[in-house]
Amino acid sequence: MSRETRQTRSLKTELKTRAEGESGDLIIEGHFAVFSRETELWPGAFEEIAPGAFDNSFSNDIRALINHETRLVLGRNKSGTLELRADNYGLWGRIKINPNDTDAMNLYERVKRGDVDQCSFGFNIVREDTEWREDGSVKWTIREVDLHEVSVVTFPAYEDTGVAARQKQVEQHRNRLLQAKRQKIIERVKKIAETTVAGKKD
Repeated sequence: MSRETRQTRSLKTELKTRAEGESGDLIIEGHFAVFSRETELWPGAFEEIAPGAFDNSFSNDIRALINHETRLVLGRNKSGTLELRADNYGLWGRIKINPNDTDAMNLYERVKRGDVDQCSFGFNIVREDTEWREDGSVKWTIREVDLHEVSVVTFPAYEDTGVAARQKQVEQHRNRLLQAKRQKIIERVKKIAETTVAGKKD
């Protein structure tokens, strides 16, 4: 897939809220991505994120957003209000909520009540492996991403452009197979014709 194609991926997770220590900072934390979990994009098409996929992104200027809305910023790693790291399970994040931000406080309360418990992240694919299986299915393993943002979301969903790009890959692969099959048939017919002509000469 092209590195220029902006992607989002989502999952239902276990977000937690807490007041931190003596400072009383309000925190939302949890996993925004999970490693080595196969996700079905559509029947016969699967994807998973490999451990280490985010390792080269932690120096990026990354924001935590509400529903991918760039105007609704919850935190930012450059300002120390967003902390991100990879562990054995996936991409873990910790957001320090601004008590003077009404949108952030409203979200904090919704997460606290369990009304919102889903996450997403926005990125570009840098490196991935593609496995075309004998049963006609396909699996992509994302090895490295360029991470831009993480979001707490109400309704997680794959972005249409991401799925469309994957479907285009599958279509191109099938077209290549079809072309190769046609070429083999042409070569076989040509060989038969040449053998027939040679036989007639004898």
